Amino acid sequence: MFYFDDQEEMPMKAAVIERAGGTPVYGDFSEPVAGDGQEIVTVSASALSRFSKSRSSGEHYSSDGAFPAVAGADGVGRTADGRRVYFALPEAPYGALAERALVRTERCVPVPDGLDDVTAAAIANPGMSAWAGLVERAHLRRGETVLVNGATGTAGRIAVQLAKHLGAGKVIATSRNAEELEAMRALGADVVIPFAIDALHSEALYPSGAKEYERALEAEFANGIDVVIDYLWGASAKAILVAIAKAVDDATPVRFVHVGGASGEETIELPGAALRSSAIVLMGSGVKSVRMAVLLDAIRNVFEVAAAAPLQIATSVVPLAEIASVWDDAPGKPRVVFTVG
Repeated sequence: MFYFDDQEEMPMKAAVIERAGGTPVYGDFSEPVAGDGQEIVTVSASALSRFSKSRSSGEHYSSDGAFPAVAGADGVGRTADGRRVYFALPEAPYGALAERALVRTERCVPVPDGLDDVTAAAIANPGMSAWAGLVERAHLRRGETVLVNGATGTAGRIAVQLAKHLGAGKVIATSRNAEELEAMRALGADVVIPFAIDALHSEALYPSGAKEYERALEAEFANGIDVVIDYLWGASAKAILVAIAKAVDDATPVRFVHVGGASGEETIELPGAALRSSAIVLMGSGVKSVRMAVLLDAIRNVFEVAAAAPLQIATSVVPLAEIASVWDDAPGKPRVVFTVG
């Protein structure tokens, strides 16, 4: 099927979503035309992330919900004058998963020569979330102790590595996957704490899982905790907040930064006493809670780190024409990167 804004325009290949919540179909879409302050980027790579999927399907709060549209929230490519750039939030309906994307000039970030297109596309979003959470929101200071909740996910793995790079004195990694947690020691984790709270072991059906996690956290927090970067929310986040209230010395501030909801639990029942009896600073980090210019600066910084001393991220390269075969899979490891052309 063809989607044209003007009968004289020629189509380009793209991953097109026809309706909210739909799966992209590889086909034809009208070419974008740049206006003032905009760039046409010839796309080479675009990663599949939870953010990109939810924004493309109209579920994310930053989506405009207009369809049909091209999927994809960010990518890597070249501008008309030959600059190699990472770009974010293309102008609707032109997403990143197409031969060309329409992007505001200020939403383009140069890609260093030492970083290839696939790695840049894969690392930009998780790197940005980790950097923004650690630096812009938590204001991490050298020597502090950082806990990464959900450390075995793609973003969590980057957060562990960046925390160490930024000078954290101790990094605590937590996850539901005990085996993968042990591997996090090689990436910089000093302490690993597994827990049994997930879709099959909810707090209501498996209360001992939350209690065991809480006790393990309390024992570790007795040694001090400064920053929590949370990629899960749900029962595991609640256990951390309660453990802080119980174990951390009076009036000692702990910055809790909520970055992602990979647990699928959007709400938690947080006892008011946990806040009244502690100096927890509870905040979020993401699009709209952090200015777009600051998020793009975060990506610039992550690119500089990755180009100089590569951050470890596993990738799986998939041609854009095969998008329908992997779109409905849960984003995970390795990170899927679509290549165009």
